[in-house]
Amino acid sequence: MITPKEIQGQCLRWWKDVLLSASNSLSYFPKEINRIGKINSKDILKNLSAYRDSVCLLQSHSKENKKLGYKLILAERQFDKIGKQQVPEKIIVESIDDYLRIVGKEQGYGIFLKNHSMIIQELPALHKWIKANPIRLIEHDTWFDTLKVCRYFLENPKPDLYIRQLPIDIHTKYISENESIIQSLLEFLIPDSINQNERKFEKRFNLKYAEPLIRIRFLDNRFSPIKTATDISLTLSEFSNFHSHCDNIFVAENIMNFLTLPCLTKTIAIWSGGGFSVSYLKDIDWLKSKQFYYWGDLDAQGFQILNQFRTYFTNTIAVMMDEETLTNFKSGEGRLATNQTLQRLSESEVKLYNHLRQNNIRLEQEKITQIFAEEKIKKLF
Repeated sequence: MITPKEIQGQCLRWWKDVLLSASNSLSYFPKEINRIGKINSKDILKNLSAYRDSVCLLQSHSKENKKLGYKLILAERQFDKIGKQQVPEKIIVESIDDYLRIVGKEQGYGIFLKNHSMIIQELPALHKWIKANPIRLIEHDTWFDTLKVCRYFLENPKPDLYIRQLPIDIHTKYISENESIIQSLLEFLIPDSINQNERKFEKRFNLKYAEPLIRIRFLDNRFSPIKTATDISLTLSEFSNFHSHCDNIFVAENIMNFLTLPCLTKTIAIWSGGGFSVSYLKDIDWLKSKQFYYWGDLDAQGFQILNQFRTYFTNTIAVMMDEETLTNFKSGEGRLATNQTLQRLSESEVKLYNHLRQNNIRLEQEKITQIFAEEKIKKLF
């Protein structure tokens, strides 16, 4: 036989539909509880006392005793061996007030009605969004400020400002603290003005953001735009428009390696932050025609980054990522790395990668002497 707890469980599954009905000014009730359980004489004969207790429990939690709740309809049935017994025939939730008492959501429903009224009054275009996201009207309860953000973007779909600069009367962290729901709303309201392929909020919604810096050393100072400067930093967008006329680009994973590279003809060096941040360079068109040299860590991760880098620039030459360098200096323990198929590596590089990964070996670049490094680099040029 069904219990009051199971009745509540069934009712909770109606919650979203109840909210949608309220959104459309429709009545969801009365509604009958399904699957209340069939009663036969064998069930009662097993334990007549327990059966009667179950019926009493249903009655004690019903509307007749609680003023609000489900309505229990009992029917008298005749059984061969046990005579007449009261059997639950129907359980009905008659009104929204009864329903809210059963599921304990009076407060949530009140918040929904308040926020729904505000949203429809201020921005009726969100009616269809509400139909898809009714519960978010309860989970999110600072709609007054959220609607300010929505109205601003409707009027200015491509702000080209930092979030802090937006002329909206909200505190400076409001958008970042409520990013998920604001993103959902803006994707609904201004779908034609967003950058669908971007995941970062600022990029997606045409906002400025703190761009990564690309550091450049002019290993041939003839290519410096400033005669007295051999080491400058540019934002990623500035670097995209830089267009150096050098022939070669040296990319170093380690900052000290970058800073101590020797002078090289027709060459600039780039440091984009180390590690997998080399991905910042992948979409910069003017780099495509350059000859790249990549000096990464001599460990499994270093070869994974090299492989990734070659997916952007296929003609990349690896520097000091070879057996000779490994055998000339004392290596240590590396970081565990999963086995990956690195299709952009040469046969000898794949062999060394597997050796480093399987034996958890890492040669720290600081252990490569400057004399050795400069000799190896000069041989390349």
